[in-house]
Amino acid sequence: MYKGVMVIGEQRGGKLHPVTYELLARGRVLADKLSEELSCVILGYGMEQFAEEIIQRGADIVYIVDNPTLKNFLPLLYTRVLTKLTQEVKPGIVLAAATTQGRTIMPLVAAKLDTGLTADCTELDIDLKDKSLLQTRPAIGGNVMATIKTPVSRPQMATVRPKSTKPLPVNKGKEGKVILKDYETNLFSTCEEFLGFIKDTTQDVNVQDADIVVSGGKGLKTRDGFCMIEDLASLINAAVGATRDAVDLGWIEYPHQIGLSGKTVSPKLYIAIGLSGSVQHLAGMQTSETIVAINKDKDAQIFKVADYGIVGDLFEIVPELIEKLKNKKEGKDSLQKRSEIYDKV
Repeated sequence: MYKGVMVIGEQRGGKLHPVTYELLARGRVLADKLSEELSCVILGYGMEQFAEEIIQRGADIVYIVDNPTLKNFLPLLYTRVLTKLTQEVKPGIVLAAATTQGRTIMPLVAAKLDTGLTADCTELDIDLKDKSLLQTRPAIGGNVMATIKTPVSRPQMATVRPKSTKPLPVNKGKEGKVILKDYETNLFSTCEEFLGFIKDTTQDVNVQDADIVVSGGKGLKTRDGFCMIEDLASLINAAVGATRDAVDLGWIEYPHQIGLSGKTVSPKLYIAIGLSGSVQHLAGMQTSETIVAINKDKDAQIFKVADYGIVGDLFEIVPELIEKLKNKKEGKDSLQKRSEIYDKV
């Protein structure tokens, strides 16, 4: 019998990736609605050290498969191990992040288990009538939100957008089980070889990991106008975001696109400049802690989610803001240099 909710945790370079905590928050809500257990799977090498925190973040059971060959992400190997573990545990629901890893291995696992998979979900819930998973995701270019069910096959599988929910706070009093899975050596044999990791050089600060995001839209009018976004972001050590329109116009590359057809972000500060706030864009940033909007249209949708709004011409406001930040930074640099001279004296 298939029962329980299982989330597939991620590790990068031997460290647990924060998206695991987001999945645990999602899984905890679903497991509680079903009155079932929440488990988390971690594949890697030397990962047992993270088991306690995984439990404190919501898991009832942690399955750890620890082997040197799992140190780096190898799709076919990871698929084989996850398939075997899922067949043994028989969870009713399996969730993974819609990251490169999740998007690569979940279709392979679903095919081997002969079940369905809904990719890139933004919302998950339980249909209390039949206790099936309701999987909501954007469709038709983000113009429609479709809710999908897997009525017959099990487990029900879905990938979830990173940054679409916040992790649960640490509960140091929570207890759970840690199960180390030991498999035969031949399970870990693979024709794959890890050659190396090539970093994305199109952005100094990854838009999904940044604490501050400065985002621009069609209101910047030209590529030269969009340069103001990049200048402002560099002054406050922020990532650069963009609407779909800005990307389609060729002002910036796709990795910076935020919204249903791009990435979901949840920074401490989100500065929206020259963007109206379409439903598709709001879905990708409305969980930000603080939102500041600059737009000349006082009725723009972005002001409905903004904590602070400035109604005015961005071509007057943003250059003045950049100038003040530069002066402030130059003043600090000058004071620092004086301090260094005095220390030498």
